[in-house]
Amino acid sequence: MSAPKDLLVVGVGVMGRPYLEAAARLGLRVRAVEAAAGWDSRPTDLAETFYRVDGHQEEDWAAAVAQAVAERVPDGLVAFAEPHVLAGALAQDRLGLPGPSLHAAVISRNKALQRATFAAHGVRQPEHLLVPDVAEARDWMLERLPVVVKPLTRAGSEGVELVRTAEEAAEVVARRTGEGKVLVEEAIQGPEFSWEALVRDGEVLFENVTAKETTAPPYFVELAHRCAHVFDDAELAAQVHELTRGVLTAVGMRTGLVHLEFKVDARGPALMEIAVRTPGDYLPDAIGLAYGFDLYEAVVRLALGLPVEELVRREPVGRSATVFPTAAPGTITAITGVEQTAAHPSVVRVRLRKKAGDTVRPLTSSSQRMGHVLVNAPSPTEREDALKHVRETLSIVTEQSATDRAEGTR
Repeated sequence: MSAPKDLLVVGVGVMGRPYLEAAARLGLRVRAVEAAAGWDSRPTDLAETFYRVDGHQEEDWAAAVAQAVAERVPDGLVAFAEPHVLAGALAQDRLGLPGPSLHAAVISRNKALQRATFAAHGVRQPEHLLVPDVAEARDWMLERLPVVVKPLTRAGSEGVELVRTAEEAAEVVARRTGEGKVLVEEAIQGPEFSWEALVRDGEVLFENVTAKETTAPPYFVELAHRCAHVFDDAELAAQVHELTRGVLTAVGMRTGLVHLEFKVDARGPALMEIAVRTPGDYLPDAIGLAYGFDLYEAVVRLALGLPVEELVRREPVGRSATVFPTAAPGTITAITGVEQTAAHPSVVRVRLRKKAGDTVRPLTSSSQRMGHVLVNAPSPTEREDALKHVRETLSIVTEQSATDRAEGTR
C-alpha cells in the first residue's frame, strides 16, 4: 500500500476548514499554516501539524510556508485567501507543484499590474490611472466623473468608493491624501457579476457565473450572490466567454480555482479584477449546492494532480444564494426571526456574527457585515421566494445613542 499523499493548506480560519475536511475524506496526510488570530480554534483533529504565523504580511506567510516545505516537501498545496496566494505560489513554482503560476499569483495581488497586463492583451476594462497619491489624480478625475478610487491590494470592497461630483472628488482627495498608491478608474455603469472556474493546465473544467447585488454608491458592498446565473442574451454570453478566456491567457493561469469580477454595460462585459484563490462570502458552499458537488474537494484534487472529472458537474441541479442581513447603524437592541428563517425549506443555514449589545457600523466594506444566510432552491423563482422570506423574517433592530449620533457611528 502506498503512503498517503501530503497536502499543505495555507490559511484555514473558518471558511478554509472545508479544505481540511475534504482532505480527511480523501485520506490525505495534512499540514496547515495558520494565523495567530485563529490559533486557539485551529482544528487539530484535521491536520497533524500546524505552523503558526504571528505577523500579518505576505512575507510572514511565506516564511511559515518555507519552514513547512523545508521539513517535508508536500505533494500538493492549497493557498486559501489573498494574503496566502503569493506564499503558496512561491512554493508551488519552486517545487513544480500544480498551481496558478507565479505570474498569475503576482498579477492577481496588484490591481495596477492587472490593468497593465490586461491592456497589453486587449481585455476590455475601465480606463484607469495609477498615481502615487490620490491628490495627483484630481484633474484626471474631474475630467471623467464618475470614477472609482481603489487601493492596489485590499479585498472585500475595502477602500473602494465611487466619486460622482467635483465636491465628492475634493472630499476624497482631502480624506485619502497620504494613503499611498491608488488606482483611479472610470466607473462602468451596469450590473456586477463574478465568474468562478476550476482550471487545469489552462483548460476550464468547470465554470459558474454569480450575479451580484450590492449596496448603493459609493461603496458597492455585496449584499447577495446568486449562483448558476444564465445570460439569456446569447451574444452577451459569448462575450463573457471571450472575456474570461482572455483573462486566463493574459495572467498565464495554469491550475486551480479562479474568481474574477466584471460588470456589464451597453458595450458588453468589462473586467474589474481577478483573484486566483478561494472566493469569499461562502461562495464555494453556494456553488457546491447549486451544482451538487464539493468544490473544496475538487480544488484539493487539482492541487494533488488527482482526477476531478468524476466529481465535477457542469450543469446546475439547484439555484443557490448567499444573502447578508443589514441593519441601520447603531447598537443592536434585538435580533428576531432567526428560527423562523432557518425553518424555511430552502434555507440551508443562518450564521450571524453579531448579537444584542454589539455595534453596527455604516456598511463601507464586506468586513462590516453581520453574518450570512445560505439558500438553495429548486428553481430561480423559488430562490427569490426564499430570499424574500429571509429579508422579511430576519430582523436586526438597532438604536442610536447620543454618542452614536454625535460620532456618526463611525
